[in-house]
Amino acid sequence: MQKLEDRITRLEAESQIRQLVARYCFYIDDRLIDRIPTLFTPDAALRSADGVMNASGVDTIMAQFHGRFDVLGPGHHFMHDVQIDFEGNDQARGRVSGHAELWRRGQMMVTAIRYDDIYRNTADGWKIADRTINFLYYVPVAEYPDILRTLDRNHAYDEPKPADFPEQLPSWTEYEKSRGRA
Repeated sequence: MQKLEDRITRLEAESQIRQLVARYCFYIDDRLIDRIPTLFTPDAALRSADGVMNASGVDTIMAQFHGRFDVLGPGHHFMHDVQIDFEGNDQARGRVSGHAELWRRGQMMVTAIRYDDIYRNTADGWKIADRTINFLYYVPVAEYPDILRTLDRNHAYDEPKPADFPEQLPSWTEYEKSRGRA
């Protein structure tokens, strides 16, 4: 059994990572530009599963955010579930599910998001070392009721793109095959 001090340290680390996830949303939504770099390690990477976003290093990440903010109006990110798996005392992997309501391309849009994260404990606390954004859908609100009927659920760009999950997940594919649907 773990010592009480080790268990408390782990709980504190988990709490700090959850706060990091929350700060990311608030800083992005509130355009707290000077605070965004504090969320990341100097060598951090921020990308999207569809490859449109792909930045390494804080300066490049910030340039990427400026580009995104140029096409986004007001928005609100909501994080729902945060799964944290520690890899020793100084690194953890996270999966975060959430959604966002955004003004993009002249219309109200809604998106379901999953972040695949790596967090690193630094001298300044826990930071995001790697984040990949995955989209279940990203659509105008008017298209939301029927969006799960199609694979091309990412409408953030001029041409719809396939969703990042779940159809591409090996677990999804395997299950669907076992039921005779794939």
